[in-house]
Amino acid sequence: LVKLRRIGLLVVDEVGYIPFEQDAANLFFQLVSSRYEHASLILTSNLPFARWGDVFGDQVVAAAMIDRIVHHADVLTLKGSSYRLK
Repeated sequence: LVKLRRIGLLVVDEVGYIPFEQDAANLFFQLVSSRYEHASLILTSNLPFARWGDVFGDQVVAAAMIDRIVHHADVLTLKGSSYRLK
């Protein structure tokens, strides 16, 4: 986590594509928390925030993580068909 905090911009693609096990969910929460207000983070996901509790197996952890993610964020929601299907 210390090394990942030093990176100026961290990009995590496809959050929630595969559900997190409890240990992984806790580690990801620690990563988000350690970068909160210290470094930039870009996340992509096909899931709305409302489903993140299912992904992380804990609604409270998901809510706390989302709070940190969106606090200073620009949230972009893209709609339309997948570019991969063209």
